[in-house]
Amino acid sequence: MLVEDSDTGELTCSNCGYVATERAVDEGPEWRQFDDKGEDRARAGMPTSITYGDMGLSTVIGRSDRDASGRSFDAPMRNTMVRLRRWDSRSPAFGSQEKNLVVAMRELDKIGDKLNLSNAVKERSAYIYRKALDRGLLRGRSIVGIVAASVYAACRDTETPRTLKDIAAVNNLEKKSIARDYRILLREMDLSMPVADAARNVSRIASKVGLPEKVVRRAIDIIRRTEEKEISAGKAPMGLAASALYLAGVLEGEVKTQKEIAEAAGVTEVTVRNRYKGLRTDLGKELGLEEAMPQAVAR
Repeated sequence: MLVEDSDTGELTCSNCGYVATERAVDEGPEWRQFDDKGEDRARAGMPTSITYGDMGLSTVIGRSDRDASGRSFDAPMRNTMVRLRRWDSRSPAFGSQEKNLVVAMRELDKIGDKLNLSNAVKERSAYIYRKALDRGLLRGRSIVGIVAASVYAACRDTETPRTLKDIAAVNNLEKKSIARDYRILLREMDLSMPVADAARNVSRIASKVGLPEKVVRRAIDIIRRTEEKEISAGKAPMGLAASALYLAGVLEGEVKTQKEIAEAAGVTEVTVRNRYKGLRTDLGKELGLEEAMPQAVAR
């Protein structure tokens, strides 16, 4: 049996939980009315959003050749409707920029679904892309590449833990090309990004390798100690998170190999090994590490 959730707009199966429909339009009244005037205050549709190419405001002449009562049009009326649809498709609402936005927002929606991004990140990505389009930054560049760069910029701006490698994987693009487009957005649009927080990547890596919550908390504590001692400067956030998680696993007796953690983090084993040695040197006494503890060995 299908159950409709009015809060989330989803139509789900009560037995297996399958989501049959999402973003459903609420056809109920916009608000309650307490008078007897009988004024119709029904909801018109979904709210506008910049993640749609037309912001959800455009209208389309339907393909049906029937009127409101269901009767078929006669031949002259059918010809008139064909001409109206043709001229509607040629109108300024379907210019080159609008067509560009339709393709770009469709690509943005696919990337957001594959990376499980929130609506706030999608909105920020669409905003950055629209600004880039207005400034003419897409001339000579691919739509998919600028969309991917906008998504990465939005993830950095909202501190969402997604790497260039993650975004490149879902688009079949090279990481270098996305990084190049990202640098163009930063330079031409004067974007300022916050410093990436390595602690935000810990839970993601731990879930891939199957480490418990106590190891995650210990790894975050190690990262905070490196920030207090100012020894995390210049370190890649993902590499620091992976090495802190490996060290936390050693301390808590939940050891995973450097190879497993490196693959889950998308970095090399050499990076994990070097960062781990640095953490042992800088925080060994503070964390209670014994000299007899064996050094990390990649298997």
